Amino acid sequence: MAKATFQIFRGDSAGGQLKEYSTEVGEGMVVLDCIHQIQAESAPDLAVRWNCKAGKCGSCSAEVNGRPKLMCMTRMADMPPDQPIVVEPLKAFPRLRDLVTDVSWNYSVKKKIGRFKPRKPDVADGTWRMQQDDIDRVQEFRKCIECFLCQDVCHVLRDHNKHEEFSGPRFLVYTAALEMHPLDTDDRIDSIKDEQGIGYCNITKCCTTVCPEGITITDNAIIPLKERVADRHYDPLMWILRKVGIADGEPSK
Repeated sequence: MAKATFQIFRGDSAGGQLKEYSTEVGEGMVVLDCIHQIQAESAPDLAVRWNCKAGKCGSCSAEVNGRPKLMCMTRMADMPPDQPIVVEPLKAFPRLRDLVTDVSWNYSVKKKIGRFKPRKPDVADGTWRMQQDDIDRVQEFRKCIECFLCQDVCHVLRDHNKHEEFSGPRFLVYTAALEMHPLDTDDRIDSIKDEQGIGYCNITKCCTTVCPEGITITDNAIIPLKERVADRHYDPLMWILRKVGIADGEPSK
């Protein structure tokens, strides 16, 4: 077994520093395995959040060598063999202790987004009629495991701390799943513009790059929502048509 050197952030909200550890690495191990091994061998008080160890719960999010990743899905075989592996907490959220951050802000954002409001059934037996393409379009967004890696890599939150003005890519994906649902009737366009601050996103696609579920966040969720906001608020032709009562400005689902 080979030895690997780790530099792990140790500290809390008041501050901290990287501390160096060494541990043996066997075949098939992931970063989370090594963190657990370091806990067992030399750092029993190291705080780390994890749960499923299968890439489906999003709990073990951290920054590995400067990139937001799920530690349980980051293989040691893919790490540079001759360099220390730096493991730090997510930078977009307040540190609690060591590798654990306070992500509760995300859940408060989610509560403010308009809930699913289905239209009345199409037929007397209480069922609806939908096109398969419309159904398939929103299924991609439901793969989200709320690891918040996209939130962490977004420079609007990470570098500019616009948490009060911008909901972040995860919740634009959540909103897109509702807005594009063929049965939904709620109107969230003004909220997407004002409360969620979609105008802050400048489409760098960094959120798409780090998504462990492969959701095409920018192209399939954020850009279509931007288009809906632009149609209502910034399209001069639609503005004129609404003024004269020819168009209501409501985008189709």
